[in-house]
Amino acid sequence: MQHIVITGLGVVSPIGNSVKDFRDNLFAGRGGIGVMSFPFRGQEVHFPAAEVKNFKIEDYMDAKKALLLDRFSQFAVGAAKQAFEDSGLSLSPEEAERTGVIVGTGVGGQNTLEESYHKLLDPNGSGRVHPFTIPRLMVNAGSSHISMNLGITGPGFTVASACASAIHAMGVTLSMMRSGLIDTAITGGAESCLTFGTLKGWDALRVMSPDVCRPFSAGRAGMVLGEGAAMFVLETEEKAKKRGAKIYAEFAGFGMSSDAKDLTTPDVVGASRAVINCLKDAKLVPEDIDYINAHGTGTRINDATETEAIKRALENHAKKVALSSSKSLFGHALGAAGALEMLATVLAVRENTAPPTINYQEADPECDLDCVPNEARAMPIDVALNNSFAFGGLNASVAVKKVI
Repeated sequence: MQHIVITGLGVVSPIGNSVKDFRDNLFAGRGGIGVMSFPFRGQEVHFPAAEVKNFKIEDYMDAKKALLLDRFSQFAVGAAKQAFEDSGLSLSPEEAERTGVIVGTGVGGQNTLEESYHKLLDPNGSGRVHPFTIPRLMVNAGSSHISMNLGITGPGFTVASACASAIHAMGVTLSMMRSGLIDTAITGGAESCLTFGTLKGWDALRVMSPDVCRPFSAGRAGMVLGEGAAMFVLETEEKAKKRGAKIYAEFAGFGMSSDAKDLTTPDVVGASRAVINCLKDAKLVPEDIDYINAHGTGTRINDATETEAIKRALENHAKKVALSSSKSLFGHALGAAGALEMLATVLAVRENTAPPTINYQEADPECDLDCVPNEARAMPIDVALNNSFAFGGLNASVAVKKVI
């Protein structure tokens, strides 16, 4: 079986629009959660949210062409171009045909959709929508624009499975590369849905925090929505070493499962099965795991369920593993969440540092693992996991290993 490695990184996020800025803020515990305000029926409505700031699409493509892209696709292109340039790849036409672009997205062009509704339904609106409304909002737009921007002619598609979208996309990519279907890939996730309608929809579920996200902590009150994109260049280890590429880590394994129980309530058995399946795929045992970047949404039920799932999967080793939730820093980016957290996981392995769970107040007996509260921790990290558990009972876990 081919060993697959990560040779390029790119990111657009609430804590930085470059890998360097993301890394510095991640380990310093500088979060990107703020407040977004919207006019509604004569008053302002406020939501805590983790918004991407100071992103310039013209740094990555022609500004006029960028008008045809929804914000989520712009993020996808920006992060992918960073990753591609970071990898140092130069693809011949034949190599481009053997390169894939597989991206996770939860809901696609929500900014375009909401803009269109305003134009049509607002009495003061134009009554007409943008002629490229459909191409802008479709969920596969991000992967298609990456392919066009970089001239990649191999398989390209989007995986949409709510909060597990990015991890599912990366897992599918891993399987395609191991099978020999493709030799190289750009994969990850992108999302931008911080619109008034989307925020109100999540608020109606009563899972939103009134202020910040404090995963695994006593007093946690819910999740905070975020946005962004993270992309990775994957290659076979043989190819990467042959061309002298910089290798960040090995993408060692992938596991998934379905709860088959409830659309919104997580299940311990299903979540633990994804982690167990990941360990099997990567040929690891629980004692190999040093760090876990958890799904950790900050809701009472989710964090308690994930804690039990990890204990079920890792058994006696669970309490010896450092665990943190990066959603405390950059919110829950839905279809892009797993990709942003994969980047945090890769950096943790590369730098032997566990990122912190910020906003942590005090221990909760239901979340009795080592949650790396508030400050990053220098420690040996040779193997790490990254979990994503989605609405619909769709669970995924990936393993990252240090390459020596």
